[in-house]
Amino acid sequence: MPLRVYNTLSNGKEEFVPINPGKVGMYVCGVTVYDFSHIGHARANVVFDVIYRYLRYLGYEVTYVRNYTDIDDKIINRANADGVRFNEISERFIREFDQDMAELGLELPTFQPKATEHVADIITLVESLVDKGYAYAAGGDVYFRVDKFAPYLKLSGRNLEEMQAGARIEVDERKRHPMDFALWKEAKPGEPFWESPWGNGRPGWHIECSAMSIRYLGETFDIHGGGKDLIFPHHENEIAQSEAATGRPFARYWLHNGFVNINAEKMSKSLGNFFTIREVLERYDSEVLRFFLMSAHYRSPLDFSDQNLNEAEAGMERIYSALAGIEEMLAGRGEPVEVINPDLLNDAERELLEKAGSLPERFKEAMDDDFNTALAIAHTFDLVRCINRALDEEGGKSSTGQALFTNVRNIVRELGKVLGVFISEPSAYLERIKTRKLAGQEISTAEIENLIVERGAARKSKDFKRSDEIRDYLLSRNIQLLDGAQGTTWKVR
Repeated sequence: MPLRVYNTLSNGKEEFVPINPGKVGMYVCGVTVYDFSHIGHARANVVFDVIYRYLRYLGYEVTYVRNYTDIDDKIINRANADGVRFNEISERFIREFDQDMAELGLELPTFQPKATEHVADIITLVESLVDKGYAYAAGGDVYFRVDKFAPYLKLSGRNLEEMQAGARIEVDERKRHPMDFALWKEAKPGEPFWESPWGNGRPGWHIECSAMSIRYLGETFDIHGGGKDLIFPHHENEIAQSEAATGRPFARYWLHNGFVNINAEKMSKSLGNFFTIREVLERYDSEVLRFFLMSAHYRSPLDFSDQNLNEAEAGMERIYSALAGIEEMLAGRGEPVEVINPDLLNDAERELLEKAGSLPERFKEAMDDDFNTALAIAHTFDLVRCINRALDEEGGKSSTGQALFTNVRNIVRELGKVLGVFISEPSAYLERIKTRKLAGQEISTAEIENLIVERGAARKSKDFKRSDEIRDYLLSRNIQLLDGAQGTTWKVR
């Protein structure tokens, strides 16, 4: 089936057909760099990283643009509070943001432009709007005329008259309409500024994204993305100023991810109920956090809690344990045969062969349905169940069985690359998780491993009383033993 995406502009799913066959232009609004990024930022960026990866998986050549807003009231206020220049704040938090995204395993966008590097493009765009009668100067400011652009609010579906009647904005007598928004702001004393036809000033928030997206992707491009909180006013205003300036459609498909909630409230800095990415990564592995952020459909709200993160961690452990079981089974074996003969497989292996063979198509069907990562992950867990059953029934003894498990491992890794998970070396990942969980525990890895050896000897000599004592002792310290065909492993509960 073809890729279908939910387009906020049409309020429904549409088949994705790029402007230029085989190529995709995608712009995603980046962060305003004045502080550390929180989990809401992590979700938006992981969502569009997965979309970027999947489009390339489908064979598209993708030009992905994600900007930095590096001049803004919040940046100026932070700089004034810290007693430094505004660019010291922006450059610092660009570095911090980049580090957070690297920790989360994000692919680098094609372009990462900064607003301050495109002021000339912004001024040219504002001049065009003034010349065409869509904007006007008021002192040193320049405003966009919302009543001049007839399709205004077509993205959010709001009503201009109702908004005007219920507006809670400070009255500015210089505006021709209360909802007119700033394209250019006159510099206040002590603020950074650039020279312009309207005097010294700086860009408004919305105009910078129009200028940068047009600069790198052209006047009309395929996908524009961001969080739901950007639909109005940011994306609505982008459409108005861009289409008024060019006379052409702006972005064809508008994709918006849902909020991260805490206690049914949107996580945000303004509400003060946020966790930074750094804070969460002190307690959870970066792959676990990424996996958690994909555990719900990207348009749905996502409830942030220790319980949900622990469930994500347990899920990742199940998948990596299955992969580690395959690696252990294949270790030291010869080269598997190239062709898998189903007649030489046992029942569990044949079920695994069927599930593995259908997984890429089921994965693609899920992702083609508006990037349904939650369903794609569910299909992966279905395969993991079959892997564990086949391992428990001593699968992989024949060269054909080894070829099957090799193929299964490669399928999971290949699809994992699209999601950005399941790509670590399994034993290294599991050891990393164990070490993290053991931090602060009154038992060491060496002690656990020694007790497992002692328990194995006790079981061999049929000293089941001692075997049970060791198991119970470890369990009292939250260490759970797992006996399987490949031997005894352990995990921290």
